[in-house]
Amino acid sequence: MPHTAAGTSPDTSSSGPHTGAVIARQAIVNTEQVVVAHELFNRSRPAAEHTAATDVLLIFNALSHAGTEDLVGKKPIFVNCTYDSLAGGHLELLDPRKFVLEIPPPTTETPEEVALRIPIMAELRQRGFRLALSHRVLEAPFIAALPMADYLKFDLSQLSHEQLGALVHQAQSSSQAQLIAEKVETAAQFQEAVQLGFPLFQGYWFARPALIETRLVHPSQHSIIELVNKLRKQASTDEIEEVLKKDAGLAFNLMRLINSAGFGARHEITSVRQAVMLMGLKKLFRWAALLMTTSRATGTPSSVGQTAVVRGRLMELLALETHSAPDADQAFVVGVFSLLDAMLSLPMESALHLLNLPDTIVAALLRREGWLGQLLALAEACESSDDALFEQAASALNLSSQQINLAHLQALAWADQIAD
Repeated sequence: MPHTAAGTSPDTSSSGPHTGAVIARQAIVNTEQVVVAHELFNRSRPAAEHTAATDVLLIFNALSHAGTEDLVGKKPIFVNCTYDSLAGGHLELLDPRKFVLEIPPPTTETPEEVALRIPIMAELRQRGFRLALSHRVLEAPFIAALPMADYLKFDLSQLSHEQLGALVHQAQSSSQAQLIAEKVETAAQFQEAVQLGFPLFQGYWFARPALIETRLVHPSQHSIIELVNKLRKQASTDEIEEVLKKDAGLAFNLMRLINSAGFGARHEITSVRQAVMLMGLKKLFRWAALLMTTSRATGTPSSVGQTAVVRGRLMELLALETHSAPDADQAFVVGVFSLLDAMLSLPMESALHLLNLPDTIVAALLRREGWLGQLLALAEACESSDDALFEQAASALNLSSQQINLAHLQALAWADQIAD
């Protein structure tokens, strides 16, 4: 037998790597009933339990969603916020150009309390976020917040025809905010809102919220805690990259987030190192802390994730024999994402749509094309003990059995260190 390092085929039946929450997404339309934006709602908890914590989980789940439906997409996304969550660090993970922060209507706040909220709203708008406020800011106790509104939402279920007309006139004469008629449930309500000059609409008359069960790939808590500790100590990029690469779930979640429309990266990110450098330690720490709150309790990575990590490291080590360090980074990505279909219970082609990866990586993963595809075939041969495939791939890559055996043993040992 030409190779000695033993590997194991992934046990897809027991991996259980993904869980999720239920998010509702409802369209916001214009006068021609063309969808111009969406609003997200957390349907995993009753509306009465809306808190700062549920705001955080909603956004995190939407950005990390690993299903075929794109929850964020290219259109603006409205997300509900409590006053407490407006100051949350999770908002630093968002692209302000993509998200509209919908702030609940004031109820018992005094004018003095409203005044205390305004600097927070102003700072968010300075960062580029747009704010959607309730029509109640047109009332005397809360009018000081009106200049903060980029959108004003009018709840048609709470307003009579006369009240609505008067408030719309007041809004049009005292604010530059776009007006949204919400809870539009009949054709008559739609026509009334159009006649009053509303440009935007939301409600059951156009579409009921579509329920989407989010799919999340959870890394082990052991890995997340190790990452958090490294970040708190301001470890080097090399040390942080090492932790991320030892857990396939961590690597996938980071690449998914940083290449998502919600994060706002201007160029595709193709390696873990690039992702770390782009996010920076502060954002990476906030992301890891949020990930910890949603991760599974077990500290043991799934067998699928463990196999993916070994593949990635093996391919990286072998790539360094004949290629540059950036090429080796891509080899690692191919290896660690080569089991995405098993991790997500999706066809590989669908799984790859979740990440903006270069054509060379996609071709290697889907069709085993190019030198990366040959390297992946070699890694698979090491796991299956397929002598013929091993010899073919090794010959094509001009690698010796000794080089491959040594790299495979090093990869297995490196991956095992995560349990130390």
